[in-house]
Amino acid sequence: MNVSDSISAPGGPIGPAVLEYRDWSRDPAAIAGRLGISREAMELYLASEIVDLHVDSFIWTRLFGYDVTKRHGHGAFGASVYSQVDLPRLREARVGGAMWVITTNPWRNRSKRPEIFVRNLRRLTRVLQSQPSEVALVRNLTEYRRARAAGLHAAFIGVQGGNALDRDLDALDLIPDDSVLRITVLHGNSSDLGATSTPYRGKPPDEGLTHLGRDYVKRLDEKRIFVDLAHISRRSFFDAVEVHDPSLPLIVTHTGVKGVFPHWRNLDDEQLRAIAASGGTVGVMYHRPFLGRPQEAVDTHCVVDHLEHIVKTVGEDHASLGSDWDGAIRTPRDMPTCLELPRLVERMLGRGWSPDRVRKILSGNFLRTLGALRGDAEPRS
Repeated sequence: MNVSDSISAPGGPIGPAVLEYRDWSRDPAAIAGRLGISREAMELYLASEIVDLHVDSFIWTRLFGYDVTKRHGHGAFGASVYSQVDLPRLREARVGGAMWVITTNPWRNRSKRPEIFVRNLRRLTRVLQSQPSEVALVRNLTEYRRARAAGLHAAFIGVQGGNALDRDLDALDLIPDDSVLRITVLHGNSSDLGATSTPYRGKPPDEGLTHLGRDYVKRLDEKRIFVDLAHISRRSFFDAVEVHDPSLPLIVTHTGVKGVFPHWRNLDDEQLRAIAASGGTVGVMYHRPFLGRPQEAVDTHCVVDHLEHIVKTVGEDHASLGSDWDGAIRTPRDMPTCLELPRLVERMLGRGWSPDRVRKILSGNFLRTLGALRGDAEPRS
């Protein structure tokens, strides 16, 4: 990287590292050439907002001290499992916003999980706030727009695994000042809230949401926290739809679709229609085993196959990007990290999609749901 092609936080180091990254807008033709894409795709990418609904890098910060403010390579496993993103690379790839996720450890004592969650929330907040000239923590559409107008990466915070705060309904009140935008009700294990989609749920059969789980969804609605129905069992999914406030959008932040590849992790068409009916959106993830077979052949074309099925089933207003970067995933062979994201735009244009549809998927659909949930208002006190 040449110094003349890089940007760093003015005023010297503010946190663990100064973010240094290439400014793609200075030579888009060169970036397009490196990625093997058209100038048209590169220019559309650069002119668009990009928002990712699920970034899981913080789990590696907690486990091994992975520094998201430092620029990394492909790590020990060639960009599999982890080291797919960090703040410098997200800035270079011009990802304007992302949901940074705190993932629950389901094996911790239930009574201790809320306390641990609060500690993790404080830690993630400190990390993201350590680069105020590059990153802004945001909680609603107004703050997102303000951050982007200032040229900052807009960082939302989400929780994966509602059992982080399922000791009782009052545990949700530990979330301060609307700081958490979304909670994935279930994760890889069934819990006191309901059943996960994994066949290894530990509590067969699928009995849907518990009474606590139903009340939990209602409380999330009251607090204007997105009810995220990734990872949830089919019966639990429709239990959540039944008790959810119909005036608010539901989301699925990271998934595939069964209409392209039948898999227990993916959504069927009826589930897609339920999300669309709520005004919500579905983020397509980048994990090869959920996208298609043979896994070694999964590339960005396959990601767009899943997006295309959503568009054909419920329309272009309900598809988004939900990578699951650093969530122990195996990424498409031609998109190992966020630095290859423009290839997705090339594939979308190759399907004959309009620039307007592409922009909706890159960010517009999510921002619409964000406006419907929290809108252009300051956080509630």
